[in-house]
Amino acid sequence: MKIESAYKKGNNSVKHSIVIFASHLFSTKTYHFIRPNIQNNMMTKIIGMVFAVVMLSCLKSFSQDKKFYIFLCFGQSNMEGNAKIQPQDTVGVDPRFQVLQAVDCPDLRRTKGNWYTAVPPLSRCKTGLTPADYFGRTLVENLPEDVRVGIINVSVGGCKIELFDKDNYQSYVAKAPQWMIGMINQYDGNPYARLVELAKIAQKNGVIKGILLHQGESNPNDSLWTKKVKGVYDNLLKDLHLKAKKVPLLAGETVNADQGGICAGMNKIIATLPQMVKNSYVISSAGCQDAADNLHFTAEGYRMLGKRYAEQMLTLLGVDMKTGK
Repeated sequence: MKIESAYKKGNNSVKHSIVIFASHLFSTKTYHFIRPNIQNNMMTKIIGMVFAVVMLSCLKSFSQDKKFYIFLCFGQSNMEGNAKIQPQDTVGVDPRFQVLQAVDCPDLRRTKGNWYTAVPPLSRCKTGLTPADYFGRTLVENLPEDVRVGIINVSVGGCKIELFDKDNYQSYVAKAPQWMIGMINQYDGNPYARLVELAKIAQKNGVIKGILLHQGESNPNDSLWTKKVKGVYDNLLKDLHLKAKKVPLLAGETVNADQGGICAGMNKIIATLPQMVKNSYVISSAGCQDAADNLHFTAEGYRMLGKRYAEQMLTLLGVDMKTGK
């Protein structure tokens, strides 16, 4: 009598384990005292039970870690990171803060689709400091020690929000300047698709808890901007099977008027985003130091803005900021 005939499906290694276990069991003296018809019934039931236990164990080993919080980041240059990375930004990064590599970076010894400790750059191989850096650091400083944070950052300097429109991005790319095409091509010509691709990989490891956006400088005075952002947000929710109530959208302001921001007028439009996207929140850039071009933030400005993103997210998670942070 062959034990294998009691089941026909399942992982080969799991089958092998069951065969060994059952063979040992059915070779015992006690088993051979049992009548043959009862032996068959016992064997079938026991194999089924063992198979179920092993399969549950395997499923558990590949299930999501509910305490691995994933955040999707996208936008243009202020999200990809424009400021020079300083020595203080490369040390003391908690291994609980991870980045899912968005592109291959041989010089950094990073491969697309793999997790690494989130030492900048977090977007592409030679991008700078980004709000995502100190967003993640602030989260791990304040969340319980058994919670990890993962970042995915797919951003393209100078792009309009239309680049992330999954249905119409091609018409935008067709007219994009050559200097931008090089960046877009690092995402195989479709940054939105790359973001979704990586997000699906991340969902095997953890749970998507929020989406961070910093964009708008290239859509000045665009009264349809909030509607376009909602389109991208809704597509992400649909493509990743997420629920809006559980995945907030955090959108940062452009360089503030108090810094002489040349796109500061866009903040009036960004302020109306919560009217279009119910579970969205605007992150103030007031007081965040900007660079000489009045378009990008300095490293200190990014640190401050990133912490503000984190403060908002911690509030939504019901976590109080630790004193002194």
